[in-house]
Amino acid sequence: MVLLLCIVGNGLVCLVVLRNRKMRTVTNLFILNLAISDLLVGVFCVPTTLIDSLISGWPFNQLTCKMSNLVQGMSVSASVFTLVAIAVDRFTGIVYPFHHRLRPVSAFFAIIFIWLLAFAIIFPSAVRSTVKPLDGICMLQDNQIYPVFVCFEDWPKEEMRRVYTTVIFIYVYLAPLGLLSIMYGCIATKLSKNLRKNRSRSKKRIKVIKMLIIVTVLFMVSWLPLWTLMLLTDYQDLDRPQIDFLSSYLFPVAHWLAFFNSGINPIIYGFFNVNFRRGFQSAVACASCNSLVSEMRRAYFAFIRPNKVSAGNTEAPNRQKGHFITVMPRTMGQGIQDIVLQDIN
Repeated sequence: MVLLLCIVGNGLVCLVVLRNRKMRTVTNLFILNLAISDLLVGVFCVPTTLIDSLISGWPFNQLTCKMSNLVQGMSVSASVFTLVAIAVDRFTGIVYPFHHRLRPVSAFFAIIFIWLLAFAIIFPSAVRSTVKPLDGICMLQDNQIYPVFVCFEDWPKEEMRRVYTTVIFIYVYLAPLGLLSIMYGCIATKLSKNLRKNRSRSKKRIKVIKMLIIVTVLFMVSWLPLWTLMLLTDYQDLDRPQIDFLSSYLFPVAHWLAFFNSGINPIIYGFFNVNFRRGFQSAVACASCNSLVSEMRRAYFAFIRPNKVSAGNTEAPNRQKGHFITVMPRTMGQGIQDIVLQDIN
């Protein structure tokens, strides 16, 4: 279900923004970038994480291990940084309405910088990711003994892993949440002051702020369990039964919750934004019309009407025929959410 939500929902978001020229605003370009990162989560992260949670050990090769961690980390980092970029754009547009706003070209270069920054932050994790067999753990199948492989970050020292986890936690979760809270707090204060001056305009903006608050809270709630488990496994000396319990029960639930955040975003877009809702309906209606036309064409070519019998020809023309412990890798599957607003300034 989460996989379908990620692919279908975010695919529709990309389609709506790319097809409609009027929706290619700065904010919607950032929304497009968020949808692309969520699509990467659905295509590359959800299947590998699901298979790794269901079977014993890591079933893929080392390249898949590195790429899985790299794509997941880059996707979630790019989503968070894009969310902050949208908040900055909204902040300057509402709190400082006479300042210079971002142009679409500037937003495009900002998106490139976001992905480069995300790559730089997650690259050490991909480099240290490797596939190795678990010591003393084997799997018996058909009277054959097989080693159990795991995908994990192999650091020279345990302190290096802890430092890296802390840095990622601050830059990808804690600091963005702090910036979002500050900027949206200033926006809410500014809107409350302007509510009496222009009531209709302020009501539209208040609806936008409500959506931003929901997006921020969903992001915080969805990713907090996974970050808590990652910090717990790095900073606590857990024994084998405890690791077995976390890997078998808590990590899969935490991953599902984090990935669900990527699939729920298009629903938020459609609920809060009229243009996206109309775009979704148009895309679905267009797909339905195309399928109906194709069915009519098939029916037409399968049952062609016979030609009229000409005078002097009395023959009718012919018709055409027609359970071992599995140490989960550091997966930061993406997702963070996004914001769909019109350029109301």
